Amino acid sequence: MASQFNLFRYRRFTPMFFTQFLGAFNDNFFKQALILVLTYTAASNMTMEVSTVNNLAAMLFILPFFLFSALAGQIADKFEKSRLTRYIKILEIVIMVLAAVGFMFNLYWLLFLSLFLLGAQSTFFGPIKYAYLPQAMKQDELVGANGLFQTGTSLSIILGMIFAGLFTQLDNQIYWVSGCILVIAALGFLASSFIPNTPAVQPNLKVDWNIFTTSMETIRYLYSLRYLFFIILGNSWFWFYGAAFLTQTPQISRDILKADESVVILLLMLFSVGVAVGSLLCKTLTKNQVSLRVLPFGLLGLSLFAVDLYFSLSNLQIASDTLLGVREVLNIQGSWRFMADLLFLGMSGGIYIVPLYASMQAYAPKSHRARIIGANNIFNAIFMVSSALFCIAILSVLELSLPKLFLITGILNIIFGTWLYFKLKKHHGTMTIVDNDVV
Repeated sequence: MASQFNLFRYRRFTPMFFTQFLGAFNDNFFKQALILVLTYTAASNMTMEVSTVNNLAAMLFILPFFLFSALAGQIADKFEKSRLTRYIKILEIVIMVLAAVGFMFNLYWLLFLSLFLLGAQSTFFGPIKYAYLPQAMKQDELVGANGLFQTGTSLSIILGMIFAGLFTQLDNQIYWVSGCILVIAALGFLASSFIPNTPAVQPNLKVDWNIFTTSMETIRYLYSLRYLFFIILGNSWFWFYGAAFLTQTPQISRDILKADESVVILLLMLFSVGVAVGSLLCKTLTKNQVSLRVLPFGLLGLSLFAVDLYFSLSNLQIASDTLLGVREVLNIQGSWRFMADLLFLGMSGGIYIVPLYASMQAYAPKSHRARIIGANNIFNAIFMVSSALFCIAILSVLELSLPKLFLITGILNIIFGTWLYFKLKKHHGTMTIVDNDVV
């Protein structure tokens, strides 16, 4: 395990790690601050149900991944990655200025626009960071580097959401939130300035700016690489699954636990800590090899603990005229069971997702690596938007309960996971691992 953390000694790893960490922190800080505002104050003013508003906000952030991922992959393959990253971090600063204005003047349309633009900024950074890793890491460092990246992402999600919850409860909360998003964006740009020069893999590539034809061409190319295609479907399923749980946490806290924003933070923290632990375990469980041998265990855990979450939440009987805090929720009989479910759900997710990311990077052809990751982001977006629509249909159209949503999702995971496992087993061996070029 020590060698995994030794990567922080190298400039080829550390600046990109912190650029990614700070960017993910800002994404989640801003999104969570906005969702908390929507859940506890703004939804009634907008005459919409909380679940609908929150899922629509989630879709708005994801939409750019669907629209621009193929274009982002081309740009990441064509241009040098460290300079591209700096440009993207400057764009983040501009977007956060718009968001700060939206918060200070209660301009919800500007906040939603900022959310869309932040999604677009993340869309263009995604192919860069994940195509950078196999270019900068040695072959025996790839699983460890992905584990650290996924752990860092999970921790940034935790911290971003924790600080969003804390700052939205302070006096003059709008100024605290606005100041934080601006400072973190500036620190992200600073971190990006230390990323080493990373040569373009296809400098002569002619960029097709038509986002629709580019997306179709990228998907067709991916489909010709069947093993990678199914790896990416498996990757995208994780985002469908995770979005179905994480987007509902404010409503779980308010409607089932009768609790305040601090409990939202606790629930999100449990899931994210689980993902971080599971991600770090992957290096040991896979014996530092690019391998999908632990995939079935991750899939099993995702279903098992989702089904148990249905039972644990359904058995809770809470009656309170005021919103409860963390201490009061912890004293509720049965609370430790559903909290353990969330923790082990996250851990199963980490064990599931890291081998898929490492395999995607290791098997993708060098010349098309960023575009493959762009295709991955397209499918991620499709699955996450589908997740939001799925949740709206279950909760608002069919009017089923949140625990039943989790039960249905767990059952779907069994069906999808079984199908995926046999597809991957069938097509394994049709591709070989690509040698890395260490920058």
